[in-house]
Formats: sequence, C-alpha cells, structure tokens
Amino acid sequence: MNYNYPDRKNSGTTTIKVVCAVCFLLFSFLWLYEFQADILAVAQHVLSGGLTTYHPMVGAIIITLVLLLFQWLVASFIRFPSHAYALSYVPSMLVIAFISAVNADIDESSSSGIWFVVPPVLIVWGGLVWLTRQMSSYDTNGRQSMAFFSKRVWTNMLQMAVMMLLVAVAGNTHAVFHYSAHAEVALIHGDTDEALRVGEESLETNERLTMLRVYALSKKGLLGDNLFNYPVMGSSEDMLPMHTSLQILSADSIWIHLGAIPSRKCSADEYYRSLERDSFATSAVADYRLCGCLIDRRLDDFVSLLPKYYEVADSLPLPRHYQEALVLYRHLHTNPALVYHNSVVDEDWDNLKQLEAKYQLRSERKYRVFDNYYGSYWYYYFYQ
Repeated sequence: MNYNYPDRKNSGTTTIKVVCAVCFLLFSFLWLYEFQADILAVAQHVLSGGLTTYHPMVGAIIITLVLLLFQWLVASFIRFPSHAYALSYVPSMLVIAFISAVNADIDESSSSGIWFVVPPVLIVWGGLVWLTRQMSSYDTNGRQSMAFFSKRVWTNMLQMAVMMLLVAVAGNTHAVFHYSAHAEVALIHGDTDEALRVGEESLETNERLTMLRVYALSKKGLLGDNLFNYPVMGSSEDMLPMHTSLQILSADSIWIHLGAIPSRKCSADEYYRSLERDSFATSAVADYRLCGCLIDRRLDDFVSLLPKYYEVADSLPLPRHYQEALVLYRHLHTNPALVYHNSVVDEDWDNLKQLEAKYQLRSERKYRVFDNYYGSYWYYYFYQ
C-alpha cells in the first residue's frame, strides 16, 4: 500500500519558498541600498546623460521587487525540485551582479565588466536545473521533514549563500571608486562632512578623490590645516576639474567656488592668475594656489606666494601645513628668503629628526615616522 503526505509536502515546499524569498529580499535590498547605491547613482547619471537621478531607497525597493517578480515567473515556467528551488533565483541574482559590475571609468566606457560571462552562466544554470530534475526522479525519501531546520531547507540556503557570494565577487567592490562616488553624492547634497568622512581611515585614493577632498576642505576653510590628513595623489593640476573629470558632481560647482568657469583649458596657475587679474577670484583661490605648491613640493613658489595671502610673522597664526612647510623650507635652505619660527612646530621638527636618526633602513624609518607624523606635510614631502 502506498502512502501520500500532501499536507506535509505542501507545507515543506512553502517553507523553502518563504526562506528563499526572505534571503533574497534581505540580500538584494541591503546590497543595493547599503553598498551599491552610490555607484548605481553614478551609472544612472552617466547613462541618462544627467537627465535622471537615482534615489537609493526607491531604487533598491523597485529593483528588488521587480527581480522577485522575475523569479516568480521563472519558477512558474520551470519546475524546480524542492532540494534545488533556490536555483530559480539564479537569473535574478545574475541581474544584480550585472548592474553591480559598473566600471570605475563608466564616464569613458559604459560597458559592464561581466557581460561576457552571462551566456556561460545561463548555460551552466540550465544544465544544473536539468540535472536536479533528473535526480529528483530517484528521490524516494518522500517523508523527509521540510521544517525550517531540515536538510532540504538548509541545502537551499546554502545555494542562496553561494549565489550571494558570486554576486559580491562579480560586483564592483573597488574601494576608491565607492569613496569617490559617495563623496560626490554627499557634495551634491551639500554634506561636506560626509564627503570628508568617507574613506578617511583608508590609505587608498586617486586623483578624483583627492580633488573632491580638496573642494570639501576648501568649503569648510580647512584646506591649509587638514589636506595632508588624507593620502594625496596627483599634482596641483589635479586639484581642478580641468583634466581630472567628475562623474556626478558638476564641475561648475568647483569653478564657481573659485570664482568663474574657465573659457578654455589651461594650466592651474594660468587659471588662478586670470581670476585674480579680472577680479573674479574668491578667497578660496589663495589656499588652492598655496596647497598646489605644497602638493608639487614647490617650496620656493610657496614662500613667494604666501605673503600675498597671509601676513607672516612668528606671533601670528597660520594654517598648520603652512607652518610645517615654512619650517621645512628654513631647514632646506642655507639662506632662506623667509624665516619663520614657531616653538611648538620647531620642537616637532627636532623630534622628527631625532626619530629618523634612530633607524637606518628607510622602510623601518618610514613606518616609525608614519606612526607619529602621518597627517603632517613633512610625512607627505619625504615619504608619500
């Protein structure tokens, strides 16, 4: 006599479907909203030519629900055995991986980095679906429990976990791209503190991220004090969106902050001089010019420009990096054109030299100096 267990089978299948759906909903929403929101904003801005704006919450909800509907359609047309029901989410996961694989240079090349793996993945997926259906024909364990802690439920959860891992591997997880995208989004919303917070503990950077931090620090009036708290890449030319492009933030934001939009491409110094000549320069130009000299390690130019913008005297305060640069300049020149003394900064310099003298190997010396002087202009000048 044969026995059937319809109630147990239906409730078990429902448990598997619910567990898989919850896993997918949580992963898709959190992945899109918490981790990929900024680069999706970049992608939508670039691909739409700046005509549309991506909203992280709305975008994550809509994409997740559409992909859940997509999964339902796949499961409706293809019969998946209970032990491999999670495979019905492969096409939806593939879509998430595809839209997450945004090129860091999408403004120059809009192609996705994983388009070429889509056909092979679908072929492998089709083979797995066929194989699991064939194997289900030999499954005689009809009374196996399908409660939450059953083997079949956890087998499906393991499959979901593998798919999530593959999405994470395929998606663009390049830290600096995420930092710069987040900084641009923050600056669009006027949140300079958030733009400066992102990636502040990381030593990775690029020219675009450096330019964004320069702009944010300048808006807060902290460029001369905090620029070298962050890793710096590029030259003074890269402080401007003349040669280094932005992806979401309009370059006009920086130009207007400095005084005027340039009529043609030119060097940074030529741009600053033209602003000052035509009386368009804002107060931000002073620190842009001075910090540009520091980035390029042009101390002679820095010293010649500094009195134009700041009154220089031992008793008067100056931005921190300018004090460090003046002390460094004095020690590098036998007959300095400008002599500046500050007891605290002078003592820090002496301590730096004493620390360096303790270590013969440059690698060890750099490590020790990093611990004590990272964030100073001296560390940037000699070691970065």
